[in-house]
Amino acid sequence: MAYLTSATDPRGVTTLTLNRPDNYNALDRGFIDELTHTVKRLKSDTRILLIRAEGKHFCAGADINWMKASATLSDEKNCEDAMAFSNMLDAVNSFERPTIARIHGASLGGGTGLACCCDIVVASETAQFAFSEVKLGIIPATISPYSIAAIGSRAARRYFLTGERINSNEAHRIGLVHEVCALSDLDLTVEGHIKSLLDASPMAQIAAKKLIADVAGKAIDLSLRTGLGDRLASIRASEEAQEGLSAFLEKRPADWQRSH
Repeated sequence: MAYLTSATDPRGVTTLTLNRPDNYNALDRGFIDELTHTVKRLKSDTRILLIRAEGKHFCAGADINWMKASATLSDEKNCEDAMAFSNMLDAVNSFERPTIARIHGASLGGGTGLACCCDIVVASETAQFAFSEVKLGIIPATISPYSIAAIGSRAARRYFLTGERINSNEAHRIGLVHEVCALSDLDLTVEGHIKSLLDASPMAQIAAKKLIADVAGKAIDLSLRTGLGDRLASIRASEEAQEGLSAFLEKRPADWQRSH
């Protein structure tokens, strides 16, 4: 059964829709594998990846029945399932193009982790998040690197331990969410971010995402500074950079801005 729908518009915006509304888009092994494979197979014409959901909630986290069945599995099979979930998160987190999560309703456990893997998170005023694993006697292990990168270890020391619900305003305050809006304005707000992203150089966005991954948490030493200087020297001589600079000086749209 297909749990996802995927469509790419003429601008190169690919909308990936979680489509298991009867189960609040809860993640089981089939859903996890489908999401992983779909993201990895996205064509090069994707400029922006938007992840949204059908139904009342964005994602209720891991399917409880699937998790409970782990008691009957071997250690090897349990590790395989855990790595499948980890691979799904990595596929989204490492996707080279800009990613946006459109959140409404509840986004719990793995759903919160999925949001933390996206570059931009827009949530409705009524959205709720939670690192709810401890309420079930487990821990947010596979989502922890992405979640701590988003909210920091200090906030994680509270929310990983309590499992309490986090409203959208608090999620915004701790860095999990970038923008909060009324549910009726959610699509319009997301579209504003899409337009901003489409105005930027596609190749520069790819390089910028890699830059963040490579620099975050690193000591600012001579080796790092030299490497960054090399990156800047290389990219500013590129065809796309020269087009962007020329467009700015000539007060005209750059080539990539003319397609939308």
